[in-house]
Amino acid sequence: MTGSLTVVGLGPGRAELMTPAASAALARATDLIGYGPYLDRIAATPAGQSRHATGNRVELDRARHALELAASGKSVAVVSGGDPGVFAMAAAVFEAIETGPAEWRALDIRVEPGVTAMLAAAAEIGAPLGGDFCAISLSDNLKSWTTITRRLEAACAGDFVIALYNPLSKARPHQLGEAFDILRRHKAPSAIVVMVRAAGSGEMRRITTTLGEVDPKQADMRTLVLIGSTATRLIMRGGREPWVYTPRREEPV
Repeated sequence: MTGSLTVVGLGPGRAELMTPAASAALARATDLIGYGPYLDRIAATPAGQSRHATGNRVELDRARHALELAASGKSVAVVSGGDPGVFAMAAAVFEAIETGPAEWRALDIRVEPGVTAMLAAAAEIGAPLGGDFCAISLSDNLKSWTTITRRLEAACAGDFVIALYNPLSKARPHQLGEAFDILRRHKAPSAIVVMVRAAGSGEMRRITTTLGEVDPKQADMRTLVLIGSTATRLIMRGGREPWVYTPRREEPV
């Protein structure tokens, strides 16, 4: 089969945070496929390149369309915000391959990584991921809230720094508050919480607070929520936002 498909991570927003390899993959593609707002972030494209914009909740349909184009001989780039392998399009593409026609398995498939929201948010505030950490999506579109609850409790039991993706939406405005309630049953009220909105986009804003005082209404779908472990610390800076970091060693600093 002569076609190819590359799943491209655009990074968190600023053009300079997109990798050169991702930019090259976009430039050589005959067809770009992705969620409309992500395609809008790609300014200049070669003459003759086609764009196929879709809605936000049709990942498998988008992946199948991309594979069909690649199977017809096109050089396809499926675009994804952040890193395509983190709660994003790479998994959808491979799911479509697993359940699709056998010939799709012969295609040249590649994944170009990007800076995911968790890493962009961490870089904005210091080094909160310096120790062990985990990432949990609060979206229950594709998994049950029971599963999410179990994973939150397990993360608390392991004393991980926790990064919460997809914390809040109009369809599920209550879930972040419920997640905080679960965390409060296992963590101290003084546990550090940082909400970073639009990390790496040039429009970043942050709220540094504690688990006892955090207001879930201050988050939205562009917010990455970080909850510290018992080792996570603040470095106060006299009227400026504190740095947040988690020591690599287990012993107290």
